[in-house]
Formats: sequence, C-alpha cells, structure tokens
Amino acid sequence: MRLTDSTLIAAFRRPNAADLPTPYVELDEIRLMSNLRGMQARADASGVTLRPHIKTHKSLAIARRQLDLGAVGVTASKPEEALVFVEAGVPSLTLAYPIVRPEKIDRLVASAKARGTELLLIAAHETGVDAIAAAAAALGVRLGVFLKVDVGLGRVGVKPQDPAALALAKRIDRHPHLAFAGLLSHAGHAYGSKSAEELANIASAEARDLLELAGRLRQAGIDVPRISVGATPTCLGAPIPEGVTEIRPGNYAFLDRTALRLGIATPDDLSLSVVATVVAHNDSHFIVDAGSKSLSSDLGAHGSGGSGFGIAVCADDCAQASWEVERLSEEHGFVRFADAPPAIGSRVRIFPNHSCAVVAQFDNVTLRPSDGGAVTLRVDARGRQT
Repeated sequence: MRLTDSTLIAAFRRPNAADLPTPYVELDEIRLMSNLRGMQARADASGVTLRPHIKTHKSLAIARRQLDLGAVGVTASKPEEALVFVEAGVPSLTLAYPIVRPEKIDRLVASAKARGTELLLIAAHETGVDAIAAAAAALGVRLGVFLKVDVGLGRVGVKPQDPAALALAKRIDRHPHLAFAGLLSHAGHAYGSKSAEELANIASAEARDLLELAGRLRQAGIDVPRISVGATPTCLGAPIPEGVTEIRPGNYAFLDRTALRLGIATPDDLSLSVVATVVAHNDSHFIVDAGSKSLSSDLGAHGSGGSGFGIAVCADDCAQASWEVERLSEEHGFVRFADAPPAIGSRVRIFPNHSCAVVAQFDNVTLRPSDGGAVTLRVDARGRQT
C-alpha cells in the first residue's frame, strides 16, 4: 500500500499518544470495540457461534469483552496459555494445538475438571488421540476432541480425502474417555491471497472439504456436532459458508498492515499501534526506539506480507505525513524519509505487519478510552511457552 493520498494518510491518524515511556503498544478502545462487535454481529447474522482465538491479545480483559458480547468461549494455542483463561473462569476453551504427550495437558485438564470448564482439544494422528485419552483417563474425565483437518495450509491435520480421517474419527468416537467434537480447520493460507476472489474461493473450498468429510463420517454412524473454522481473512473477507457452525478468528480484534494488504480492513479499522520516539537521523532514515523486540520481524501471518515492517505516522501534533519502517535491528527501527524527517524527540505511531506477534513482545498494553485517558491492560498469558 503506497501512502500518497492525503485522505488515506489521514485515516491512520489517531488522538495524540499517551505520555508514556516508549516504545509501548497503544489500543484505541473505540476501534477495538467496533471490531469486536462487528465480528460478533457477523457470527450472529450467519447463525454460527464465535470462539475467538486469544493468541492475538492474550488478555483476560479483552477476552471478557468478547464473552460479554456473545462469544461462547475462547481458543488458545498453548496449554499454559489456555490455563490462564481456564483459571479465570472462561466457560469453554478449545486448545487448537496438537498434543502428542499426555503430561503436556495434565495441569490444564485438572484445572478444567475442577472448574467445570468445557475443554476441547484437537488430534490429527493416532499418537495425539492416545495422548489425550491417557490424560483424560488419568483424571477420570471425558474430553471432547476435534479431528483437525488440513484444508490447504500444510501444517497440521489429516487431508479431507485421506482414509485415515475416518479411522481417526472412529478411534476418538469409540474411546470411553473421549467424545468426538467434530471437524476443525485453519485456512491460514488465506493470508497469502492476492485477490478478494482468491480469498473467497479458499473459504468456500474449506467449507466444502469439511462438509464432504462430515457427510462421510455421518454415513459411517459418527455424529459430527461441530464444523469449526478459523482465520480472520476468511471470516472478514468472505461470507461465512452455510454448514459451518463455529468461527475462531483472532486477529480481527486489532487488525494490522496484513489486513490492509488483503483488503479486509481500512486504516481507520486498525485498533493497535506501537508508539515510538525518534532518536536519531541520517541522510536517508530517521531512527526510532522500536526494533524487532517491539515490532517483531514478522512480515505477516504465515510469512505473508510485502516490504517493510510497518507504517509510521506522527503520534502527536505535526504535519500530515507517513513513512515505511524499512528495516530493523533489535532495539531500533530505520524509517526512510524523502523530504524532511520528524524532529528528534518527537514520536511516531507505527501500524505493524502482524499485531499478534507485536503483543507477544509486551507485558502490558495501554488502552485509550474515548475520554483520552490511559488504562494499563496486562498481557496475562504472555510468556506461557508450553
């Protein structure tokens, strides 16, 4: 996205940044809530449940807002991240990560049992089914397990046409400590879409593959209670297909430069930015105090993205202008300028490529309510690596 139009540049402007040490993450509450309400409305209009992925924000405060708006539960990536949300009282949680050793989920299963939390897991191999079953048997519980289906990303999952899909579903369905929860997929390859048509085709193909597999399972006598899909591009950039019962987007809460590239968001939709201070100039770049340890070096989810590491605009009162963060070192960002750089000591607001990767760098983020205040939110599940 080339920022040459003054109207487009203006859409990135926000109220003056909070007076805090930089670099820090700032969330615009009005835009955040608009994004949360918008996705819940899409789910409601399509007759599906929303189970947002908390890897984006890792925040109990934001998850509570999502639940208050109507989400049925949350999705998490790691057992220790999931544990934070179970201990906080979420009613239902899907751990969308392959488990191959039972001890990996011992604490999570025990906590869910103690609190009466619905805990759902995924499996795509006999090893995973057996590991989950062993953890469930050891604690005397019955766990719901989705069959994870690879619909094109090529990461984790059984192929929709693979005969192993039916065998694995039967293995789950017949185990005394497991319950077959349905089919679950993640069309992460949608982040590489080059057009709205390609994105819509990926969403349609994902649903078609899952529904055809569900039909075969039902013919074999296996009930398929849920068809769960999850990726912000397919949930925002295409109609939610008929037959899907649940969506699990995460990035929609904040959005980022990748969402702009995909055409599923406008600059005015972005609720997250990184505020940084200009600390130096050279002949071609001004230098800010936000490098890869703040912005991350991510070019976008699943490696998608184009050039640079973010779009920078003035964070305070200054002339309307925008720049690209061209390269990073660990603590510094190099921002190319053409005419005159912003003054040393001034601040810029950077909209990063991938908001999920940015939040993972910070213990806290700053929420800016409409009254101009500043509220500190903990990134509660940060650093929970296992």
